[in-house]
Amino acid sequence: QALEICDMVVRSGALDVVVIDSVAALTPKAEIEGDMGDSHMGLQARLMSQALRKMTANIKNSNTLVIFINQIRMKIGVMFGSPETTTGGNALKFYSSVRLDIRRIGSIKDGDEVVGNETRVKVVKNKVAPPFKQTEFQIMYGTGIYRLGEVIDLGVKVGLLEKSGAWYSYNGDKIGQGKKNVGQYLEENPELAAELERKIRAELLTKSGGRQEDSVHELEKQPANDGEPIASIDTSKAG
Repeated sequence: QALEICDMVVRSGALDVVVIDSVAALTPKAEIEGDMGDSHMGLQARLMSQALRKMTANIKNSNTLVIFINQIRMKIGVMFGSPETTTGGNALKFYSSVRLDIRRIGSIKDGDEVVGNETRVKVVKNKVAPPFKQTEFQIMYGTGIYRLGEVIDLGVKVGLLEKSGAWYSYNGDKIGQGKKNVGQYLEENPELAAELERKIRAELLTKSGGRQEDSVHELEKQPANDGEPIASIDTSKAG
């Protein structure tokens, strides 16, 4: 029923983004009406496969972004490779355009109190851009993604901010001791934060553009292969 409602909303074009939280919590009707302990082998996988076949064309036609949040489970008896898997079968993996693996890798503490999470996101599948990119950021409780924390980390990485011990400097002037104090300083000086973010974007986009150009030139230098094709690339956007 939840997927039927989702399909109706997508077809209506009333919303730009629909989030299903979560795939693991979608319960087939037979499971709701059945008794506790009844076996329903592959029922959720069949449900997802059928629903996605129906929804894919509607999502494309209405240009709606549909986000499926899923949970990790452990496969039993796996000796080699990762035992981790996601619920709902393989259909969602095949139909999705982008898949993100989001994990908590640590805690952020203010004294003894935990105030947020260190988070890592890895792109495990991407049909619209190169996959396998990875990033880390902080999520603060009650606030969300800590934007200024990213500005500070990237500023140090690209050389716009200088870090000496616990002190951070910008253009030779010390702006704070410790990441927390630097974040507060940037909050109090939004013009400086905006300037720093603008310079970071320009620096990273320039480097990214350079790498892309180099890879294009390298491809052009490769000799033509008149034999068997090395790989088959599917450029269809149906999924």
